[in-house]
Amino acid sequence: MTTTYAPTALIDLTPRLRLVRFPVGQACLWRDGAELTLIDAGAPGAGQPIADAVRDWGHSPEDVRRIVLTHFHEDHAGGAGEFARLSGAAVYAHALDAPFVRGEETGPAPVYEDWERPIHAQALAQLPPTPDHPVLPDAVRELTDGDVLGFGGGARIVGAPGHTDGSLAVHLPEHGVLFTGDAVAASPLDGQVMLGVFNLDRARAVASFHRLAALDSDVACFGHGDPVVGGAATALRAAAAAYELG
Repeated sequence: MTTTYAPTALIDLTPRLRLVRFPVGQACLWRDGAELTLIDAGAPGAGQPIADAVRDWGHSPEDVRRIVLTHFHEDHAGGAGEFARLSGAAVYAHALDAPFVRGEETGPAPVYEDWERPIHAQALAQLPPTPDHPVLPDAVRELTDGDVLGFGGGARIVGAPGHTDGSLAVHLPEHGVLFTGDAVAASPLDGQVMLGVFNLDRARAVASFHRLAALDSDVACFGHGDPVVGGAATALRAAAAAYELG
């Protein structure tokens, strides 16, 4: 049986946007009238708590039509199969990460910098135990850079490799909202915008950071850390300038 992985907070950033914060990482709910989209799905055990967060927002789980995963890591994709079975939502991931989300292959481990290792160990200690038989999505629809999905006035998929090969961001140009996944983070110490950690390829991650910073955004939601609500593009551009392109 999968252990329940409960959120630590539900934060309404705008009338359309709810952040579901977990002990490690977070998911986001986007609302288009009666229809919802989930960006990332937490770790194994998060499916039922996300359903509860949807109900708390005045909706039913069946109102969530799609789950868009920014990458395959357990703290983002682990709850996708559970919530998809509860809601009937379609699951989407980048084509390069989709085999790992489906459980067909084991994804590559990050290339840790020395200072990241204790942070990673601390994060692992807060995640639920990996179940022997995880609930995997029945199907994963594959995305690639430049695809447009039918929510948020046209949700643009932006390839953001580096954290994983198939990392992606979701940009809603009509609303000035950007979901970066782990390509960008906010420091838990001071809230400053920074490059995401635990990357597979740092040089590509830095290039992706610059690409996302160049987008027009007013609100930016990260895989980890507090979102930027207001002036997000300015904050991301200032932060990206500290990282030299290779």
